[in-house]
Amino acid sequence: MKKIEAIIRPFKLDEVKIALVNAGIVGMTVSEVRGFGRQKGQTERYRGSEYTVEFLQKLKIEIVVEDDQVDMVVEKVVQASRTGEIGDGKIFISPVDETIRIRTGEKNLEAI
Repeated sequence: MKKIEAIIRPFKLDEVKIALVNAGIVGMTVSEVRGFGRQKGQTERYRGSEYTVEFLQKLKIEIVVEDDQVDMVVEKVVQASRTGEIGDGKIFISPVDETIRIRTGEKNLEAI
């Protein structure tokens, strides 16, 4: 099993969710996060004053899937979230050693 973490622009969430649900992915966790990469924040104006927003709002989507689904999920996320501009986000893929459903005690694939 693999855990896919995708950092995306907030307004792309619905497109990503629809793409994943249509591909048969039924579970995901979404968190509001803040950060920066090559963008290094942005300068904004408020009441005539300039200020720098160093940490930009993003969303983190976490999905745990079987190894053979990873490429398909990554492709769906990239297609649904890409704008072609700096700040589109990143995807991280990590191994998952074990999964346990708290309610039933089911483990691994049965718990997903």
